[in-house]
Amino acid sequence: MVRIVKRYRKPIQYIILALVVLIGGYAVGRSFFETKEVLKPGSEPPAFALADLQNEVHELESYKGKPLIINFWGTFCPPCRNEMPALQHEYEKWKDQGLELIGINLSEDRLAVQRFADSVGANFPILLDRNKKTEKQYGLKEYPTTYFIAPDGKIQDIVVGGPMSEEDIEIRIQRLFDASSRT
Repeated sequence: MVRIVKRYRKPIQYIILALVVLIGGYAVGRSFFETKEVLKPGSEPPAFALADLQNEVHELESYKGKPLIINFWGTFCPPCRNEMPALQHEYEKWKDQGLELIGINLSEDRLAVQRFADSVGANFPILLDRNKKTEKQYGLKEYPTTYFIAPDGKIQDIVVGGPMSEEDIEIRIQRLFDASSRT
């Protein structure tokens, strides 16, 4: 028996390697060619229910009827870190008029996220996408990615990459309020 195993050891290893390559290739190919609906202006964003840093659950549905910014970010992302103070500043300017802003962190440790949010003075809800489910639903490919959602619940604008300047953010917020006054 030992001689038989030794004799066929290399062919068995090649067969196992070929199976691993085939299965891996199938998985990678499937992820590239999987047809997933791409979010675009005019479409409705996927629903979510995510906990914030205080374990309070936020649902997208609760923001309907209000101008909303959803910013996907991570502390590992330099443009995300650079953009956060501009988002906070614009939020401060517009929140009394009804603007809502939520940051969705991309699967990082709660303590690291809290420290960063504290360091930039972020006082809007920071939600934790623990299992990347929401990130996948939104089809994120690059960070930061920011969605500007009109009060009717439809995406008005999407900004991929960054950082956005305060001026860029303010122009988009003004459009959200302009859309609000038309409804």
